[in-house]
Amino acid sequence: MPTYDYKCLECDIQFEKFQGITAPPLEECPECNGKVKRLIGAGAGLIFKGSGFYITDYRSEGYKESAKKDKNASSDKSEKSKKKEKKTDTSSESKTKPSDSD
Repeated sequence: MPTYDYKCLECDIQFEKFQGITAPPLEECPECNGKVKRLIGAGAGLIFKGSGFYITDYRSEGYKESAKKDKNASSDKSEKSKKKEKKTDTSSESKTKPSDSD
């Protein structure tokens, strides 16, 4: 059940009232029996405790396994491309270096 804020129009006091959603709003001040107005409240704030919530926190085991395979496959490809680059670098160096026998 929500808590509503009220303000008396005659004596200017503000108070809170714990009421059900379907309950009618109060009409009389508990102090002076004057007219009251229900104020617009900010509502309750959300409090997140812990590390937070992400959509990936609750992925299925099948998804996690395939993601690991994809990650391993991409890292293997990058290692192979690095090896190829090293091979091409050494072959180009040997071609461009002048020989000492001249």
